[in-house]
Amino acid sequence: MDREQAYAILCEWVQNPSLRKHMLAVEACMRAYAGRFGEDEEAWGVVGLLHDLDYERYPHPGPGGHPFVGVEELRRRGLPESWCRAILSHADYSGFPRQTRMEKALFACDELTGFVVAVALVKGRSLRNVDVESVKRKMKDKAFARAVSREDIARGAEELGVPLDDHIATVLEAMRGVAEQLDLA
Repeated sequence: MDREQAYAILCEWVQNPSLRKHMLAVEACMRAYAGRFGEDEEAWGVVGLLHDLDYERYPHPGPGGHPFVGVEELRRRGLPESWCRAILSHADYSGFPRQTRMEKALFACDELTGFVVAVALVKGRSLRNVDVESVKRKMKDKAFARAVSREDIARGAEELGVPLDDHIATVLEAMRGVAEQLDLA
């Protein structure tokens, strides 16, 4: 499956503009990490683009919900099993431990992208106004974006084997590349 096909599926399944933007942000970050690790940027990007495919329709976790319903649909459409497994493993409750770099990168990027968006929204609605230090400062403020797990952000960087500052910088740079699509230019 290529990016064009994946985006068509995303548009078919996801109507919420914020969720679409989240998936675009994760796609950009996954592509950045694929390039960094010498992996297939198209494959990693598609996984990032589709990882929350079913979240709008089936937000409850577990069998019959997210991410299982989406993965079943993607399998039906011929998505490679390694890509499906990466999508399953991004949810801790799925029972699929993260083993590959792709799986670890998806988990690491998922939570952090949402947090970076929240920081950008309070800093003039622009990713240009966000830097590593501003993200780290906001991470210390437990009242800010309280639904975002700081532990998952730190654990994601650790599992991926990337220092937290480098991880934040990589995610920021990747998201800046799609800032117009995210309405954060």
